[in-house]
Amino acid sequence: MRSVRLRLLILALLPLMVVLPISLAVSMDRWSHKFDDLLISKVASDLRIAEQYMQRIVTTQSGNINALAESVRFKNAIETDRDSFINFLESSRTDLGLDYLVLRKAFSQDYLAPERFVVQQALSQGNAESIEIFHPSDLIKISPDLARRASIPLIETKAAILTERQVEDRGMVVLGATHVIIDSVDLVLIGGTVLNRNLEFIDTINDLVYSNGPGQPFRTGTATLFLEDVRISTNVRLFENVRALGTRVSEIVYRTVLEDGETWLDSAFVVNDWYISGYLPILAGNRERIGMLYVGFLERPYATLKITTYIILVSAFFLVLLISVPFFLWIARGIFKPLEEMHETMVRFEAGDLDARIEGIKSNDEIGTVARHLDKILDQIQHRDGELRDAANQLNQRVDARTQELRETNERLEVTYRQLVTSEKLASIGEITAGVAHEINNPVAVIQGNMEIIRSEVDLDVTSIGTEIDLIDAQVLRINAIVGKLLQFARPSEFGESFDTIHMKDLLEDCLVLVSHTLVKSKIAVVRDFADVKTVSMNQVELQQIVINLMINAAQAMPDGGILTLQTRQISNNNRSGVQIAISDNGTGIDTTSLNHIFDPFFTTKQAVGTGLGLSISQSLVQRVGGNITTKSEIDIGSTFFIWIPQYVNLSN
Repeated sequence: MRSVRLRLLILALLPLMVVLPISLAVSMDRWSHKFDDLLISKVASDLRIAEQYMQRIVTTQSGNINALAESVRFKNAIETDRDSFINFLESSRTDLGLDYLVLRKAFSQDYLAPERFVVQQALSQGNAESIEIFHPSDLIKISPDLARRASIPLIETKAAILTERQVEDRGMVVLGATHVIIDSVDLVLIGGTVLNRNLEFIDTINDLVYSNGPGQPFRTGTATLFLEDVRISTNVRLFENVRALGTRVSEIVYRTVLEDGETWLDSAFVVNDWYISGYLPILAGNRERIGMLYVGFLERPYATLKITTYIILVSAFFLVLLISVPFFLWIARGIFKPLEEMHETMVRFEAGDLDARIEGIKSNDEIGTVARHLDKILDQIQHRDGELRDAANQLNQRVDARTQELRETNERLEVTYRQLVTSEKLASIGEITAGVAHEINNPVAVIQGNMEIIRSEVDLDVTSIGTEIDLIDAQVLRINAIVGKLLQFARPSEFGESFDTIHMKDLLEDCLVLVSHTLVKSKIAVVRDFADVKTVSMNQVELQQIVINLMINAAQAMPDGGILTLQTRQISNNNRSGVQIAISDNGTGIDTTSLNHIFDPFFTTKQAVGTGLGLSISQSLVQRVGGNITTKSEIDIGSTFFIWIPQYVNLSN
C-alpha cells in the first residue's frame, strides 16, 4: 500500500515538484542569456554610434579646413603681409575650434613627422584626415601649452599591464590637411585638435549615445578615449568630481583590442565598478592601432533587475505550488484512501476477523466495483472456513483421543527405559569404581606403609628430605581423595558434598610449592600481587587441581623462561561479590581461532602431551559452585586466565 501511495504521490507531484522547476530553471537560464545578449547588443550599438560620431568629427574638421583653403578670405589674406596672414590663421583656428592651424610647403621638410601621412594624402587626393600620435617634442614645436595640456600623470590601476612610466606626455591629435597652390607653389594647409583632456569632445559623445529623451529609460553611461591603454579623455569618475584621467585599461582588454585588433563586447571592470563595455581600436593613418574608443553603462541596475525578476519568478512558482499541491493531493487521496480501506480490511481478515468487510466505499467507479467484489469473496471464504472448522473439530477430537492413548503408552515405555538405563549404568559404574579402588588403593597402602617405615627409621629433624616426605604424604592423601570422588560419582548417595573455606593466598602459595620444580627448571620468575580478599567455599583439592593445571599450562607457554604473575582481587559479577584469581604469562599466546575452543572437551594445542580435558574439567568444577573461568590472549604477548568464585557466606550466623 505504501508503494501504491508513493507512486500516486509521485504521479500527482512529479509535474509540479520536478518538471515545473526544471522548466522554470531552463527558461530562466535562457532568459538570462537572452537578456545578457540584449545588453551586449545594446553596447555594440552604442559603440557604433560613438564611432560614427568620432568619424564625423574627423571628417567635419577636414571639410572645414578644406572650405577655409578655398574661401576668398583665405586667398585675400595670403596676399597680405606675413603678420597679417598669421593673425588670419589664428583667427580662423579659433573660429574652427582647432588647437593649431599652419600652412606648410609641400615638398620641404618643414612639416612634423606625425603630419607626413596627411600631407602625402592631401597632395595626391586634394584633402585628407587622420588621427595621429604627437610626441612631446612635436607638441612643443606647435605650442608649449599643448604639450602641458597633453601631459597626464599615470595612476596605478588594478589588473593593468605593469609599467615603469609615470606620465603620458604624448598627444592624440585629429588632423586635417588640404592641398593649396599659390603662384604655382604647392602648399598644404594643416589643422589639428588635441584630444588629450578634451572633455567637451568626450562629453558630447556620451550625451549623444546615452541621451535620455521623453519615455526613454534612464541609463548611466560613460565614454572614454584611450591613447594606447591610458585614459586621456573620459567622463568616468575616479571620485565624485574627479575624472579618471591617467587610469589604464585592464590587461585582458588591452591584449584583445590593441594587440589582437578585435572589438571587446562584454562585461568589464572600469576603474571602480562593473560596466557592460564596448572597446574599439583607433587606427592611425598607417593603420597602426594607437588607442581605443570606449562606451559602456553600469551593469548594476541590470543585475538588480535580473535578480528581481528571478525573485518574482521563484515566488510565483512557490505560489503555484502552494495552491496546486493541496489540490492534487486531494485528488490523489480520493484514489489511495479507498485502497487503504481495502488493505486494512484484508489485514483484519488475515488476522482472524472474518467479519471484516469494506463498507466505507460507496462510489460506482472501478474502485467501488472492486471493493464490492472483494466483499463477496470474503463472504465465500468465511462460509467455507466455517465448514472447514467443523470438519477440523471432528478430526481433532478423534486425533486427541488417539494421541492420549499413544501418550500414555509412550510414558510407560519411557519409565521402563529409564529404569533399564539407570540400572545398567549403575552396574557398570559400580564395577569400574570397585576395580579402580582396588587397583589404586593397594599401591597407595604400600606407599603409606613404607612412608611410615621411613619416618620411624630416619630422623627427619636432621635430614633435608622432611619437606619432600610431607609432600609425598600430601599427594597420597590427594590420591585417596580422587578415589573417593570416583566412588562418590558411582554412588552419590553414599557420600556428602565436601566444601572447604579457602583462603586464596595460602592456596596459591601451596600450589607454587607443588610446581616449584617445574618453574625453576624452566627459569620462570614469579610475581605475586595478592590483595586482601574474602574467603570462598569450594572443594580445596579441586581448586588446587585447577590452579596447578593453569600454572603448568603457563610454564609450557614459556619454554625459554619468563614471568608468571599471580593476582587476587575482590570482584563483583552479576551483582554477586566474589574473588578473582588472575594467572598471567608472557609466553607465546593463543591465536583467536583456538581461543574460541579451549574450553571444549578433547580440544588441545599440545597434541603430543595433552588430552584436551584439563580446561573443560576445570570449567565444569568452577561452574558447579557458581563461578566461571575466562581468558584473554595475544600472540607473542601472553595469556591471562581469570578464575572467579563467589564469596563464602556463613549462613550459620
